[in-house]
Amino acid sequence: MGVLTDVVFAPAVGPLKGVLWLARLIADQAERTLYDESNIRAALLDLEQRLEAGAIDEDTYEAQETVLLQRLKIARERMRSGL
Repeated sequence: MGVLTDVVFAPAVGPLKGVLWLARLIADQAERTLYDESNIRAALLDLEQRLEAGAIDEDTYEAQETVLLQRLKIARERMRSGL
């Protein structure tokens, strides 16, 4: 009965499964990019350069640095756990 149901509902369910697969693929890639250690380090370096150039103030620097350091911590935890 499962095969028959799959065949009957394939025109309606097939595209939905494809969209869900694509959404998972995009989410995985976005997560890998967000927690990529080299990207985070580059962002920290850029942030420091903007502070030194006077493009941002100390409060902005500290707020953004906190976010980046938290992401770096998560990235390292993910690496240790094998994600």
